[in-house]
Order: sequence, then structure tokens, then C-alpha cells
Amino acid sequence: MKEHIDYLSTLFVGIDIASRIHVISALDFNQDFYIKMESFENTKDGASIAEKMIDDVLTEHHQFKYVIIGMESTGFYGVHLANYLSTSELLTPFSVRVYCLNPKEVKNYKKSFNDIGKNDGIDSFVIADFARVGRIAIKPWRGSQYLALQRLTRHRLHITECIAREKTYMLNNIYLKFSEYALLRDGQHPFSNKYSATAEAILTEFTTNEDIVNSSVEELVTFINSKSKGRIADPEETAKIIQAAARNSYRLDKCLYEPLTISIASSFNCISSFEKELKAIDKAILKTVQGLNPEEYIVLNSIPGIGKVYSAGILAEIGSIKAFQNANQLAKYCGIVWNDNESGDFESEDSRMSKAGNRYLRYYIIEATSSVINHCPEYKAFYQKKYAETRNHQHKRALALTSRKFIRLLFGLLDKSQLYSPEKSR
Repeated sequence: MKEHIDYLSTLFVGIDIASRIHVISALDFNQDFYIKMESFENTKDGASIAEKMIDDVLTEHHQFKYVIIGMESTGFYGVHLANYLSTSELLTPFSVRVYCLNPKEVKNYKKSFNDIGKNDGIDSFVIADFARVGRIAIKPWRGSQYLALQRLTRHRLHITECIAREKTYMLNNIYLKFSEYALLRDGQHPFSNKYSATAEAILTEFTTNEDIVNSSVEELVTFINSKSKGRIADPEETAKIIQAAARNSYRLDKCLYEPLTISIASSFNCISSFEKELKAIDKAILKTVQGLNPEEYIVLNSIPGIGKVYSAGILAEIGSIKAFQNANQLAKYCGIVWNDNESGDFESEDSRMSKAGNRYLRYYIIEATSSVINHCPEYKAFYQKKYAETRNHQHKRALALTSRKFIRLLFGLLDKSQLYSPEKSR
């Protein structure tokens, strides 16, 4: 722990976290018990009881000037308790520090006890002793602001998934109504943004394909110019592509066109609403993270192209980099690993990524990598090299391998608290 405290004047508290019942123990530096495996409920009243037990020890034994509380970061079961104890007015005079520990570290430390019993709640003693011997290397619980940031960044992923799901669903209806238009690929498609206002107007304001076929090219050009506000470089060519697609599309019974058009219009409305919410969430994320402005966020933002929102998402999920011994552990935590333990140099085209880790962190790292590729020549060259190595799943494979390279950079910079530079990247 980096904070300077007098261990001889410190009460070390360990809490074994569970869904319904927690267990608490408290030791001094000489390993003498002051609270020995007492149980309390995982409720507000239970937290108050734990607070009172700690306060009673501090009141009765005047040698204590500091309190260190450790608990395992087991899902969400300890979140409310960590918030409660870290903001306790009773414990504030004792410079209380609450730490949410990596369960693996506690488990490994427990192995150092030869004859430890198997009593329920014995882990509370192990955690307290883990703190007593100075094993804690992470920062204290940083309170509700970090939890708020995580709630926002995770909700952002939820919204992006809603948008992707709605677009996929809408494409089915577009194919039924306007089959040839739906099959046009990027190089042939008349619009660079397939979900633009002009594309929406073509798909919703012409009820049938015959309406497009029977329109003159001049009428379509006027329509396209009006909807795109003159932003399409060659509206006449665009009009011809759309008209040809309408002419070559399957014909439907007239009773089907209106329901399909209504469904497509509804999907466009949903996507528009989700995109509006996405902007609001991004704004809230930036506001929340600016209130924190930790050192890690400054380090992440020094990487060209990573972006403030993606930096916030990575920060919200990683917490402290001290929880990871190396870049491989970080990669495993977010699921950017392969089952045969191959990494950026593996040759197989069909190896599947594990995806067994934190899916939120995996999303933000992959999205950040995609952005960094466009701003860092080194990462762009690495991506292109991996892209050219195979004909199967070229983009996904190259992006995943570049993300693994990016994780090594992230870990190195955060572990050493260094800002990005091309030399350090290499």
C-alpha cells in the first residue's frame, strides 16, 4: 500500500463476502483478535451492525488510530457494504480505507497457512491477516463515483447492442420489400451510410418498388437532393442505381408493402432514438469521469485515437492495474485469448477467441483498438499484416490480434504510470 500509516496503530478488518451473510474478523498488528468471525446480514441494518462492532473496538481500545478494511470483490454482493463503510462518519476519524481484493490473491495467501481450520468465515481472518502483513497493493475503494461510471459505460454497450440488433432485424424487412437494394454491397450501394436520412426516405416514402420504377430520373434526383440537402456528389447516378434495383427486385402482393413500410419506418425511429440516447450517455460518461480524473485516465488518453469515452470504459472495468501481474492476465480477464494459448503470432486461421472474460472490457478494448489503428502507423501496419495472412475472417482475426498487442501497451503504460510515446510503444 502506498499510503503511509502506522501499522502498530492500525486495526485490520477482514470481511468474508457472501450473498446473504457476511463474516467479519479484526486483528491488530500482533495478530491478536478483537473481532473473531462474527456474522451479520447483507442488508443496511447488517452493515450498521458491522460498523458498530468496529466502532466499539476503536472506542474501547485507544491504541488504534487507523482502520484498514479488506473484502473480496465478489460480484456485486460487497458493493453496498464497501460504500457504506468507506463513508462511515463513525470511522472517518480513523482514516478508514476499504479495499476490494482480488479473490485469487487471497486464495493464494491462504495456502501459506499450514493448519488453518475450515470454519465458516475463516476467510475473514485470512483477509484481515493479508492486510496486516502489508500485501495489499491496490488503491482503496474509490466510492460511488466509480460505480456510477461503470453503470454508464455498461449501459452504453447495452445501447450499442440494441442499435446493432435493430439494424439486423430491419434488414430482413428491407430484403422482403426491396430485395435488390438490400443485396447491394458497399462498393455498389448508392449511400455511404445505409441508415442515413436519404436512405430512410427511399425506403419509407415510396410504398412500393413500382413507385420508384415509374418515377422519372429527374424526379428521383430532385427527391434525393431534397432529402440529402445536396450532400450527395452524383445524385443522378444514385437515382439510376436505386431505380435499377427497384426494377430487378422481387414483386410482392400489394397487401404486403404497407405493413413492411410501416415496420421499416418503426425500426428507423427506434435506431434514431437509441442513437440520441447514446449521445446523452456519452455526455454523462465524460461528465462523470472528469469529476474523477485519475492518473490512469490521463495515461489512457495519451494514446492517439483511443478517445475519452473508450478510455472511461476501460478504466471503469480494469479498476486498478495492480490487480493483474502481467499483460497475459489482463488479456485473460477480458477474454482476448485463444484456447490453445496462442497469441499474436499464432498461425491457425480457425482458432476461436475464448471470450470467457469480462465482456464489457473486451468491447471497450476492441473498439479502442479499432480507433487506434487509424491514428497509430505501427498498429495500422500490424493490422494490415495480420489481415493479409488469411482469407478467412480477415477483419475479425486481424482486429483481435491487434487488440492483444494493444493490451500489452495498455498494461505497460498503466503499470509504470507512463504517457504514450511511439518509442515506448515499440
